[in-house]
Amino acid sequence: MRLDKYLSYALNVSRRDSRQIIRLGRVKVNGFTTIKTDFYIDEYQDEIFFDGNQLEYHEFIYLMINKPKGYITATRDLELPTILDLIKDYKKYNLFMAGRLDIDTEGFVLLTNDGNFAYNITKPQSKCEKKYYLETEEQFSLEDERLCREGLMIRDGKGRLIKTKPARLEIIESNKAYLTIYEGKYHQIKQMCRILGKKLKYLKRIKIGPIDLDSGLKPGEYRLLTTEEVNKLKN
Repeated sequence: MRLDKYLSYALNVSRRDSRQIIRLGRVKVNGFTTIKTDFYIDEYQDEIFFDGNQLEYHEFIYLMINKPKGYITATRDLELPTILDLIKDYKKYNLFMAGRLDIDTEGFVLLTNDGNFAYNITKPQSKCEKKYYLETEEQFSLEDERLCREGLMIRDGKGRLIKTKPARLEIIESNKAYLTIYEGKYHQIKQMCRILGKKLKYLKRIKIGPIDLDSGLKPGEYRLLTTEEVNKLKN
């Protein structure tokens, strides 16, 4: 990879700015200063320093974001704000969402530029669990737990009737519960609540696979997944 391209990604600056930084002698490769902007490096083996600080190269980025209400899970929209509008860094990585949430739903969304990773999490065969916290106007019952375990008849995006896979409803209080599903059908949680005779007041995704939403992330905040978290999701 060319040094100016590497620096552009590592510092989140334009290629023009990265070339200027190199010409000023602020970059070292394996201990030696170079002012050649077209100098080629091995981004996996070479040690690159900027103003004395070693830089790291990431081919793939994996972000956890706590999506607030009012934002849509899309890469762009002409009318509504998207969660990518909240990302100040990593804009050069062409991030996209590994799964979606409705505009009025909060919580855990994965952002990445790793297509295989996103596909393996979202494909139906993966049965990757998604856990939600929800509040409703009406009270839950043990019968609701049974119906979720057995599957409910909802409609897909084309209006066809389909049966949900067994889901796990865990009642916390009378009108508060956790709901874990293993698929991602069209407005699935909302449809399931309607069938159970419940009006949904609040919905938040709190877990994807084995990874919980970081409780330290406020709505709109994000962080990189750790290597351990990425490996858990891949496995």
